[in-house]
Amino acid sequence: MNIYVGNLSPDVTEEDLDNLFSEYGKVTSIKIVKDFHTNISKGFGFLELSQNSDAQKAITELNSKQLKGKEIVVNEARPRNNDGSGKGRDFKNRGSNRW
Repeated sequence: MNIYVGNLSPDVTEEDLDNLFSEYGKVTSIKIVKDFHTNISKGFGFLELSQNSDAQKAITELNSKQLKGKEIVVNEARPRNNDGSGKGRDFKNRGSNRW
């Protein structure tokens, strides 16, 4: 199961998340999202646990837990919406602007 982890301190590393979540099961992947230009953490990341039951337990027990001075947010990650109807800029139906 893919898990979202938010409100991360800039000091949190992928190793920190691995240590925390591996208590609940086998961690198969971890990615802290970083700014492309500065390589500084954007304060959230994603990880996967191999078993859904382990992931659910981790979500329940780790949501609102303190990690490096911040209360983290842990929940099931929502799938990406690649059809243009999700968050972000929507360039469809922008009127009749002509360049």
